[in-house]
Amino acid sequence: MDQNPNSTKTDRKTIEKNRRNQMKALYSQLTSLVPHQAPREMISVSDQLEGATNYIKKLQVNLEKMNQKKKCLMGLDVSANSNSSSNNGGAKLQNVDVRVKGSALEVVLITGLINCQFTFSETIRVIHEEGADVVSASFSVQDNTVFHTIHSKIGDSGQECVAARISKRLKKVVI
Repeated sequence: MDQNPNSTKTDRKTIEKNRRNQMKALYSQLTSLVPHQAPREMISVSDQLEGATNYIKKLQVNLEKMNQKKKCLMGLDVSANSNSSSNNGGAKLQNVDVRVKGSALEVVLITGLINCQFTFSETIRVIHEEGADVVSASFSVQDNTVFHTIHSKIGDSGQECVAARISKRLKKVVI
């Protein structure tokens, strides 16, 4: 069976041309999905692919952080996803600071993402049990750390005693 060598060569050229066209279309689709930093600047294909890879990795990290924050806000226990308590999210309560100024009581909690809602609820419960009224509470999240600030009003009598009891009870929660 004699095959025409020119026909085989033409088939390979056509196959390679189709492959290049398909790769060009896929590459074009990828670049349309990734934000461009310098659209007028000529960037090599390998640099653009590296940029797309870095962008995807950044999105994955952001997605994981958002999922952890969502679980924390919903009060779900995310400890099953974390085998180590060495990261900031592993501790139940990392730090507590109680300050008294007159009849004002300020409690600052620094917690990890894991059980942050439970720790916050426990703190509010302790403050109420000790006879203080919560005036305001706020929190902020940075990386795997949650910062809570709780402002309370305590009665005129025994302010230092109430603050000391609250501080002592909250420090027992520290692991």
